[in-house]
Amino acid sequence: MTELGKRLKEAREAKDYSLDDLQRVTKIQKRYLIGIEEGNYDIMPGKFYVRAFIKQYCEAVGLQPEVIFEEYKGEIPTTYEDEIPVSLSRVQTRKGVSGSSSKALDVIPKLLIAVFVIAVLIALWVFVQNKVADNASNADTANKEPVAVDQQDLPEEEPAEEEDKDQKESGAETESDEKKETKEPEESADQSLKAVKTEGTKTTFELKNTDQFKLGLAAKGDAWVAVYNSKDEVLFQGMLYDGDKKDFDLGSDQQAYLVIGNAANTDINVNGKLLQYKIPTDTVRQDIIIQYQPAESQQ
Repeated sequence: MTELGKRLKEAREAKDYSLDDLQRVTKIQKRYLIGIEEGNYDIMPGKFYVRAFIKQYCEAVGLQPEVIFEEYKGEIPTTYEDEIPVSLSRVQTRKGVSGSSSKALDVIPKLLIAVFVIAVLIALWVFVQNKVADNASNADTANKEPVAVDQQDLPEEEPAEEEDKDQKESGAETESDEKKETKEPEESADQSLKAVKTEGTKTTFELKNTDQFKLGLAAKGDAWVAVYNSKDEVLFQGMLYDGDKKDFDLGSDQQAYLVIGNAANTDINVNGKLLQYKIPTDTVRQDIIIQYQPAESQQ
């Protein structure tokens, strides 16, 4: 057990928390809590989550995460980007540019010149085709002679046709007015999903004016997610990767509890409508509670 693990375990025991109690408070799996106390970070989903889980552990047992990170920065792993020296990344970049890259740079100007020449040829061809088409159109117009029409030869329009036309127009207007009078306005009520309470990193939403409760999760990057129903039963718990989706039908339940390990990489959809996080997504973990009130129970 590391010095950090001893410190965290002592704080947990001072709170009279068992590992099971701490799991219920933090929503972090028990095996990860044991790994933190024993300093076994290899079982974690990634170094990013090691820091996030330690931060959540500290907050649950009353320790200041910033102080712990500073005191035990030698034990807590950093993220991948922090571990790459700047000088090493620059050396690797220079090596990658040399050799084949210089050859590619020599070929690019030739390709650009070839593309330019092809574009000019195409433009000339289009111009010539349009010119030929315009000349042919003008020749057809010149060959056509205007036909003189004697006004005396035109048949006179009978008054009966005008009366029939007026009657049809008035009938159409009457029918249109009748449709407007008999048409009843359609009433539709959109679902209501709004935040009603925020405590720390936990936000409670209320879902109303709907007879269904369908929940969808979509990952835009790596994210650890857990979903519980109103009976605290685990519906899903684990990692989601870029492009992964999870759907849940909670129509028979009245609450969903979500633990989002990386809010910036996780979209939450309720009945096809995107849920807007109340807390900015730069907060690593967020707990989302959705309380569902079926439309029947509101009447």
